[in-house]
Amino acid sequence: MDIRIGDLMSEKWGVIHIYASYNNTIIHVTDITGAETIAKISGGMIVKNQKDESSPYAAMQGAFKIADMIREKGIEKVHVKVRAPGGSKSKNPGPGAQAAIRALARAGIRIGRIEDVTPIPHDGTTPKKRYK
Repeated sequence: MDIRIGDLMSEKWGVIHIYASYNNTIIHVTDITGAETIAKISGGMIVKNQKDESSPYAAMQGAFKIADMIREKGIEKVHVKVRAPGGSKSKNPGPGAQAAIRALARAGIRIGRIEDVTPIPHDGTTPKKRYK
């Protein structure tokens, strides 16, 4: 099997940014540099009820729609960046993150790398304390 450099360069890669909080899930696709937006969808565009925006169902349906959109643009392979609210808020991604990644894989999109890009504070503001 002979691999040429031109063949490797012809593959179109994209980056899927998944922001998953406990209130919403946003899936945003950019080119490999991150400069140009290719497609974007949120949980509110899928479901009617506001309480269901962050559900795994909304994330799954959104990921299937995103897969169709990026396949039309010629992107078959992606890197995934998962982000939680972070900072002084929750450092764990919401319930839609894992469902979105599984749905992308199930839709036939090849996933190269999955990365957590949640912002971590370096001695920022103090988080809220619990009432006693």
